[in-house]
Order: sequence, then C-alpha cells, then structure tokens
Amino acid sequence: MAPRASSRSTRSSAAADRGTTRGSTASRASSTVNTDIPAEAPDNALRAQVAAVFRDAQRTTASHRKLAVTLRKIQEACCYEPPTTTKKQSATATAAADFDEDDFNAEFVRCVLRVMPIKKSESVGEKSIRFIGLFLRHAVDKDNEVLGEADPDTSTMPETPATRLTTDLISTVLPLMQAKDKFVRYRSTQLISHIINSLDAIDDELFQKLRSGLLKRIRDKEAMVRAQAVLGLGRLAGNQAEEEENSDDSEGDATSGLLDKLLEVLQNDPSADVRRSLLVNLPILPNTLPFLLERARDQDAATRRAVYSRLLPALGDFRHLSLSMREKLLRWGLRDRDENVRKAAGRLFRERWIEDCAGTPPPAETGQPAEVSPPNLDALLELLERIDVINSGGENGVGLEAMKGFWEGRPDYREAMVFDDGFFETLSAESVFVCRTFNDFCRSEGNGKFESLVEEKLPEVTKVAFYLERYIKVLIDAIKRAEEQEELEEEEEEDTVEQEFIVEQLLHIALTLDYSDEVGRRKMFSLLRQTLSIPELPDEVTKLTVNVLRDICAPDAAGEKEFCSIVLEAVADVHDTIVDEPVIHDDESFHSARSEVSRESTPMGDSRKSPELSEEEAAKKAIKEIMINMKCLHIVQCMLTNVAGDLQQNDHLVAMLNNLVVPAVRSHEAPVRERGLVCLGLCSLLDRSLAEENLTLFMHFFSKGHTALQITALQILTDILNVHGAQLLSANPTLLKVYIKALRSGARHPEVQAAATVAVSKLLLGRVIADQEFSTELLKTLVVAYFEPASADNQSVRQALNYFLPVFCYSRSENQDLMRHIALDALHTLYNVREGLEDDDADVDEEMVSLATIGACLIDWTDPRKCYYPGRESVDAEKKHVNADVHLDFASDILERLGMNVPKEEKKIIAALLGKLYVSPSSSESKTRDVYAQVCEAVENQLLSDATSRNSLYKLHVALGKIVNVLDTAAAAAQLGQPMMKYRRSMSRASSVGFDEQQQKPQKMEKVSESREGSSSVIKEEEDEEEDEATVVLQKTEAVPTPLKKKKREDTEEEDELVDDLLSEDGDGASQGGVEEEEEDDEEEDTL
Repeated sequence: MAPRASSRSTRSSAAADRGTTRGSTASRASSTVNTDIPAEAPDNALRAQVAAVFRDAQRTTASHRKLAVTLRKIQEACCYEPPTTTKKQSATATAAADFDEDDFNAEFVRCVLRVMPIKKSESVGEKSIRFIGLFLRHAVDKDNEVLGEADPDTSTMPETPATRLTTDLISTVLPLMQAKDKFVRYRSTQLISHIINSLDAIDDELFQKLRSGLLKRIRDKEAMVRAQAVLGLGRLAGNQAEEEENSDDSEGDATSGLLDKLLEVLQNDPSADVRRSLLVNLPILPNTLPFLLERARDQDAATRRAVYSRLLPALGDFRHLSLSMREKLLRWGLRDRDENVRKAAGRLFRERWIEDCAGTPPPAETGQPAEVSPPNLDALLELLERIDVINSGGENGVGLEAMKGFWEGRPDYREAMVFDDGFFETLSAESVFVCRTFNDFCRSEGNGKFESLVEEKLPEVTKVAFYLERYIKVLIDAIKRAEEQEELEEEEEEDTVEQEFIVEQLLHIALTLDYSDEVGRRKMFSLLRQTLSIPELPDEVTKLTVNVLRDICAPDAAGEKEFCSIVLEAVADVHDTIVDEPVIHDDESFHSARSEVSRESTPMGDSRKSPELSEEEAAKKAIKEIMINMKCLHIVQCMLTNVAGDLQQNDHLVAMLNNLVVPAVRSHEAPVRERGLVCLGLCSLLDRSLAEENLTLFMHFFSKGHTALQITALQILTDILNVHGAQLLSANPTLLKVYIKALRSGARHPEVQAAATVAVSKLLLGRVIADQEFSTELLKTLVVAYFEPASADNQSVRQALNYFLPVFCYSRSENQDLMRHIALDALHTLYNVREGLEDDDADVDEEMVSLATIGACLIDWTDPRKCYYPGRESVDAEKKHVNADVHLDFASDILERLGMNVPKEEKKIIAALLGKLYVSPSSSESKTRDVYAQVCEAVENQLLSDATSRNSLYKLHVALGKIVNVLDTAAAAAQLGQPMMKYRRSMSRASSVGFDEQQQKPQKMEKVSESREGSSSVIKEEEDEEEDEATVVLQKTEAVPTPLKKKKREDTEEEDELVDDLLSEDGDGASQGGVEEEEEDDEEEDTL
C-alpha cells in the first residue's frame, strides 16, 4: 500500500499550524491557554465518520475492537493510496479517500479534545480514553506490518501515520495538563498515561516531554490527577530501568532521579489512591522492593490488601525474599486489623506460596488461575521450613495463625494427611508442627465437625505417650552432650533446639487428648511424673508437662491435692539429684530449700563443709546451687498457676510456702529472690490473709527494685486487688501512691508507666476500685498522661489509653460522672503543662494538642447519648432524649470554676465548653432549674467578657430557657387541669387552663421572659462586635388583655418567635417537640 507523498511533504508545517489551532480549542474548553480561538472548520464527510465512531465508543467497551478496525480503515483511506479500485470498496473508504492524513489527524484530535472536560464520575470519559489507547495500539501494529513488508531495517523508530498521529495528539494534549480546570488536568493526564501504557515505543524527544509533564503533575493539588500521573511515570521508570545497563551515566542518573521521586511519593503522598497506583505500577527492582513491601504497613486497608493480593503474587517465587521479610509479611498480614487484609494474606500463604514449593508455575497474565497441584506433604514441610517454624511456631508466633487458615482453606490437604507410625518415627520440627496444628484445628473449629477426622488420623493416647517418651529421651541426651562440650558446634545446637520444639509440640497434642482410656492415662501420668524429675528439662517443656499433669488429674479438690503432691515430689527429686551433698534431714518429705539458701548466704558453712574447694570450684558450686533453687521455683511457679483452691486447706502448699518460697524471697541472690517473689504473689492469690501480710513487702520491692522488678511487683499488686477486692486499697492508702508514682514515671521508666497504665485501666474498668477518692485520683492521672507530651513517645501508654478512656466512659453513666468530676482539674493541670512548654520556648503545637481539642474530648467522653444503657442499644431514636444530668452537672462545675480566680486564657477554654454541652428535656427537672438559675445569674452579672465566651453562655441559656419554659407551662397546666380530667381524660394539659388561673400564671412566666429579654439585649450589644457569633435580637411583645383562647394563642406565637429567632442553630430537637405540643393543644382547644 503506497503512502500519499503530498500529505507527508506538508505534514510538518500543517501540524505546526494545527498545533496552534488545537491548542486554542483546548483553551476554549479549559480556559487556560491564552491564545486566540479561531473559527472551527465547516462540517465535512470525514468529520461525520470519525465522530460517529467516537459516539459509538462511548456506549460500551464491547464494540471497541470493531470500532478500532473501522477507524483504522478510515485512516488508511486518508493516509495510503488504495492499491486498486474494486467494486466492493466500502462507502466509508470512498468518502475518506477525498481527504489526506492531516485532515484525519485534525478530526481525530478534535474528537479527543471533546473528552477533556468530562467529569471523573461520568463513565463515557473512561470508555473514550480506553478506545483511544486501543486504536493507537492497533494503528501502530498495522503500520508495523506494512513497514515490515517494505523495509525490514527497524534499528531506528520508523515514522508512520500512527506515530505521527500519536505525536500530534500528545503535543496537543500536553499543554492541557496545566489547565486550571481540575477535570481537564485529570483527563489529559489520564490520556497521556494510558497512551504510555498502551504503546511499546515512543520518540525520544516526545519521551522527555512526557516525563517532564508528568513529573509536574505528581505535585498536583488534586489526588485524582496525581494518581493518573504516577500510572504513566511508573511505566516510564520501568522502561528506563530495563535500559539502564546499556545507557551512559547521565541517563542512569535520570532513571535514579525518577525512581527516587516516585518512591518519595509512595511513602509520603496523603492520598491512598496515589500510593496504591504506585504500588502496582512501579517496577519490582532490588532498590524498589523494600519500599513496595513497606506498604504492608500502610494506613489504608485497600493498599495493604493490594500488597498481598497483587504485589506479592506478581513478585514470583516467594523464596527469593529473605527469611525475616517472609515472616514480617506473614505476621503483618495475618494480624492486620482489617478482615479483608487478613483474608488476602491467608489466601497468599495457602494458595500461592504452597504452589511455589510444589513447583506449580505462577498464574498466567491473562488472569486465569493456574491449576492447583494435588496435596503434597513435602511441599507443605518446605513451606514451613521457609518461614522458620521453630521460631514462628511458638505461642506468639505467626505459624499457628498461618496453619489455622491453611487447614480451613485447603480441605484437600485435610483429607490427604496420614499420621501413621512411619510419620511419628521420623518426626521433624515441620512435620510435628503439621500434626499439632491439624489436631488443634480439628478440635477447636467447626463446632466439633472435624472431631471424627482427628480421631481417625491420630494415634491413641498410649502410642502418643510412647512417642513422647522416645523424643524426651533424645532431647535429654542432646542436652547432656551439649553440657559436656565446652564449645558447642552450631549444628548440634540447632539439633537440640529442634528436639526441644518436637517435645513441646507433642505436649501440646497431649493437652487435647481424651484420657478416658485408663491404660493410656496411667502411661502418660507415669511418663510425665518421671519427666518432671529430670533436672535438665527446659523451662518451656517443664511448664507444658505441669499443665498436662493438671489436665490428667481430677478437677476437684482431691485431684488438686494429688497434683500438688506429685509436683512437689518432683521438686524434691530435682533437688536431691542435682545437689552433691548428702541429705541431712531424712525425716522431711523433700530437701528444704531453706538450708540451701542459708548455706549459700553463710560463708562459714561453705568453708567448713568444703575447705578444699578452690575459688573457681566454689564459684561453680554457688552457681549450681542458684540453678537448683531457680529450677525448683520454676516448677512451683508452674504448679501455682494451675491451682485455684484455698492455700490453708492444702498442706502440701503450706509446706512448700514455708520451706521453699519464703527462704527464696529472703535470699541474697537477686534471680532467686525475684522468682521467689513471683511465687509468693501467686500464693497470695490463694489466701487473703497472706496477701494482707505481704502487701507492704510487694510495695517495698516496687520502691527499691529495678525496672523489671517494679513491673513484676505492679502486676502482683494488681492481681491481688482483682482477686481479693479493693478493701485492701482502703486499708493501705500508701498503695495508691504506688500506682500514682508508676503512672508518672514515664520520663525515667516508660516500661513501668506502660505496665501501670494497663493495670490501673483494668482496675477501673472492672470496677475493682469503687472508692470515689481513689478512682478520681487515678482517672485524673490517666487523662493527664494521655495528653501530656511526656508520653508522646510511649506508644504503649497512648495505645492503651486510646482504647480505655472511651470504653470506660461509654460503658456506664457512673463512669461518665466520674470523668466529669475530674475533667476541669485535669484541664487545669494540662493548661499548666502547656504554659511550661511556652516558657521553655518549645514548639507547643507540635509537642502537645491544643486545649480546645482536649476540651472537646472531655465533652465527647461525657456525652450521655453515647453511653450504654441496657435495653436501649437497639433504639436509636431514644438517644435524642436521654437523661443529660451529667452535662448539667458539667455546666454547673464550669460556671463555678469561671467564678473563681482563673487565668484569662484558661477561662476562654472552659467557657467555650458551655456551647458544646448537650441539654435534654429528659433531664431531671430540679437539676435543670438549678443550672438555669446559675446561667441566668451569670448572664445578669456579665460573668464573661469576651464575645466568644458570651455566645457560648447565651447558647446554653437559650437552650435551657426553652426547656424551663415548657416545664413551667406543663406544670401549671397539670396543676390547674385536675377538675376537668373526669370529662376528658386525654385532654391536653394546656387546654384546661381557666381565665382566672391564666391571670395568676404570668408571674412565674414573666421571670423567664425577662431573663430572656436580658440575654437578648446583651446579644444585641455584641452583634456589631462579632457578627459571625451574634444572635438575632428580639423585640418584646406587649401583653394585651384578651379572652382565654386569644391570649393563649398569642403566648404560643410569642414562644415560637422566641425559639425561631434565638436559635439559629437547632441543637435540641426535643425542645421543638415541646413547642409543637403546645400548638397541638391549641388545636384541641379550638375543637372544644
């Protein structure tokens, strides 16, 4: 097909002329380019054909490919000479043959410009831009086919009608990216980005223009424009990165600069859409991958989900990631606060990562999912190995959560698992973890639906006991070998850790077994009893062993005594096995730890018994004795966590307390003393008298101990108060000082402050501390700690209080009243803190939130509409008429504080709270009247001087005045309407007022009107001073003696006028209801 030479010869000049013309057209659309607007060319046949194609493309995307072929035929008819004239030549091609390439380009660009002003919400714009990109791609492909026949040399980018059209179009649209109209900028940027992503190659000069124009748009004030700009820049950065190896240094620097800018946008752009667009469009390179994976911690849930649903599957084999990164991604995703993110992370683990280990190729780019491979145990074991199941499979590790989702989402693996003798004889860390998680899932999920499955696949209790015995022996042998060798090889150390993990998982399985089989129960019981006497047993295995023993023993008091005796016998065996010296007191049930502690603290005893020991041997012996006591105390600690009976009723516990725990607390060795303290705290939970006796001891440990010991003492004290009640706090007032000191220790010991915050939150939320004085002091300290800048870096404190304070206030009305009681004192304390920051020349706004924000939080926490009331949670309408006594008391406190000697700035902050209080007609009448009297007195005495504070006061005054007015009217009507109740029971209270009684009523009503008139006159004086806050002034209506019905109607009209004029902002729907009720009364009176 031969091109038309005439159109090519004049293309440059014509294109230049049309560039100005189309720039002017764009200017007419966007009102930005300051050029003359020439008259549009008259209609012609080509315009009708091109416009018809664009019109059809706006309707549906299903016909885009067909329309692109049609438009290409029109372009070919304009740009190429037809080879021959045939009878079957279409009328479209015949009509288009009268026009050249410049005419087609002009009409095409003209139609494209019509898309630019279309709003984002209209789908026709998206469809049109998709069609433009599809047509340009189709035209380039067709021109390349024609060029391939004529000129096979394609070392340089060829010039074809499609490339010239693309250049012409981009040159016209690029200036529109700087238009004032945001939709023009959006559509032009969207079109440029879509063209970049649709084409394979672009001219170098045009490439630089596109790059420069799009880089400017990533700083656009509209997020939708920035999101489209990063779409195009992501493709440009990807292409540059691929060519970086073949480029010189300057081009490499340009690529690096572009990527740096995009990464900066990815990290700091405030719009989630922009960050998400970059996440899925940036090239995955070694220098960009950390920034992309970092989005798994993005604030936006959809962006975090995109990491797991789009980025990581597109990344390929997950084994290319580092071990730490795999574990982090899995932990972040499975523990995300958004359910959709958790689902996406679980799906990635069980569907994509398992297939990578199984060798299944990734899904095709067409979007069709790859065929799922059959269940493969080796692939599952490799997957667990890749996430380091030994470290991630612990109680707080992410392995348990990952495998729980795996068993839930892969029923094929559930059915295919076989746990036979061969499986248990060759256990590894991964295989035993598979068995443990399978057992946990089947027993805890599905409401027992999978119980039969686990009973079918797992062996009976006796077999599990034999396997457990075997692997415990292997573990103990490995530990003894490690102790004999001075320098342990890394391989042997890893083997010891793996054997310990295997035993732990088997013990977790044993915790869930059914011990109704007596043979299996006896075998497991004797095995664990012997195992607990092994001194080399690791701590975690010891803890699990004690837990299984308690599970095997009966749950009643007799079973608890049996359990304690068995464990204490094991303690005695451990002590007698490790100590080299012979047992002195044969008559005791076990060797007393008191003698050991006293011996290690008495140098004379040691020198008398072993004078031949050198210093090194003596040091080793002392360390060994410390380890003896530490091991025994750890077993006792594990036992006490499984005991709930009375300490005095259990002789074994009393003996243990006197012979082991008390001497340990008195020990001079810090590790022994601290572990003994924990055991003594656990014993105190079982006996109130013991707790009372040792309360001073625990407080002493808090005062004199280091940070870890202070936290332990705080936890013990909190547990004692939770178990035995707050009476201990009343009997020991110094205990309150311990908590206050801990809450205020954030600067020196932030960990102690965090522990104290959690402890006090539990005590207050559980209503353990009911004393008003103690609760007030603790709550005030918590509120101050939440807002003060000293806790800004202590995220544990902020996070705990961020949850506790709203939950505490909204859970009970008494808690809201307590918050109201301390609100102003806490605000005053924070005001002093802020003043101190200003004196230190610190950036106050950056260090601390404003006092207005703090006041808004206090108002919100005491809002009675947000408080939970039993039976009201499902009735939203009632929340508009709740009892607001707490805010009335708050208003009374504020007015009282304003009457005191308060700094001017603090007074402004406090007075502003008056306008935010919620008043309701459902509040108690006496309290409403009392507060209204206080407000009236404040208005009359001109308590507040600045306009903003006065307007807050007037707003409360008017709101309360409406309610009091309605209350007065209703009270008078109810009192005077008693004789008429026998004639009409449902008669309105206001309609039964007689003429004589009506003359007696205005005495009380006039007071209300006069006080309102006073406030209106004050508002009138302030209207000129502060126009935005002013209220419309009322003119008092003179009372004219009239008959009953006429006077009643005038009173009602006057009240309506008062409400309408004084309240420009209706904050109380209930008050309007009162006025409407009076209007209904008038209607009933007319009927009578």
